[in-house]
Amino acid sequence: MSALRFGSPRHSIRNVYVHAPFCARRCCYCDFAVEVNRRPDGAGWLGAIRTELETLEASGEVRLASTLDTLYVGGGTPSILDPGRIVALAEVIGRMRTRGDDFEWTVEANPESFTEPVAGCWARGGVNRVSFGVQSFSREALRWMGRLHSAADAEEAVARATAGGLANLSVDLIFGLPATVARNWKDDLERALRLDVPHISLYGLAVEKGTPLARAVQQGTTAPAGEARYRDEYLFAAETLARAGYEHYEVSNFARPGFPSRHNLACWRGAPYLGLGNGAHSYANGRRWWNERDWPAYRDGVRASGTARADSEVLTGEQSRLEAVWLALRTGEGLRHARLGDGAAGRVLSWEAGGLARLEDGAIRLTPEGWLVLDDLAVELEQCLP
Repeated sequence: MSALRFGSPRHSIRNVYVHAPFCARRCCYCDFAVEVNRRPDGAGWLGAIRTELETLEASGEVRLASTLDTLYVGGGTPSILDPGRIVALAEVIGRMRTRGDDFEWTVEANPESFTEPVAGCWARGGVNRVSFGVQSFSREALRWMGRLHSAADAEEAVARATAGGLANLSVDLIFGLPATVARNWKDDLERALRLDVPHISLYGLAVEKGTPLARAVQQGTTAPAGEARYRDEYLFAAETLARAGYEHYEVSNFARPGFPSRHNLACWRGAPYLGLGNGAHSYANGRRWWNERDWPAYRDGVRASGTARADSEVLTGEQSRLEAVWLALRTGEGLRHARLGDGAAGRVLSWEAGGLARLEDGAIRLTPEGWLVLDDLAVELEQCLP
């Protein structure tokens, strides 16, 4: 589909996401825009990203700032690509745009493909933050998920990154696994803390339609974790990480002082962002658009017309208001009182009495208990706004 013209952008975009869809294997729970390919065409991928960006800029639909704040390369498994392709993104985006003093360049990696050459090439090329998809240290849990790494691989990958000069590191863990998977959640948290990384992300396992996990649940061979177990594991992790000095700065994310994900914070604060690659989403000026999820469809669309737009939407006033409330409540910064009318005061006070929120420093901040019911609370509050 050809690019949709929304008129000249009012603000320069300072945050860019690039999707690298390739994986050696698809995990049982994964419904991401992934292409299983152990030897992906890195040149073709980089060329498609370049063409898409050039087309968007030439049309006037997108205007990137002269200096970016963040560049985030997610997947998929970016570390499966030749590391030179990742580094070459700086030239595609514009080398001068990646040279700001506070520029954050994050790339996701799986432990088994984060080799010493990858670490060295990324560090020399300007990557300064790496997010590792560890998920668990349990051999049985990793096997059940379909992961290719071991606990030792995860530990070695973090050590390799640190030795290569990449100190701003994050580790992902998944909680809420089925009871039939012999996994010790306390042990996973303790082993993650021993890695001494400044950022940890926690994600509850979700049963997504069309995945092997969903089929197993439908067939009755696997039962998802119950609500009580999901809640207990989340709250236990929040307490454990807080005691270890991590700030719970967003519903799923914990960081030591000075180490939150600046890219994600920008998105949660409603800043415009550009997404490049298959399945990538963009947002600017109350408009959202997204690309074809399928890698071949995206690649062929870009070759044919310069873009591979799947669809777009203009947010209504009500949608924008609800999204603003939801985004603010999901962060530790919370929602400012000044944005509320008198009708919301009683509702918020009831949250505080129930241990779901705190009113402090002129803001409503959800507790971990409140974050467990974030969606419901956001809808409740939006309905009370003037």
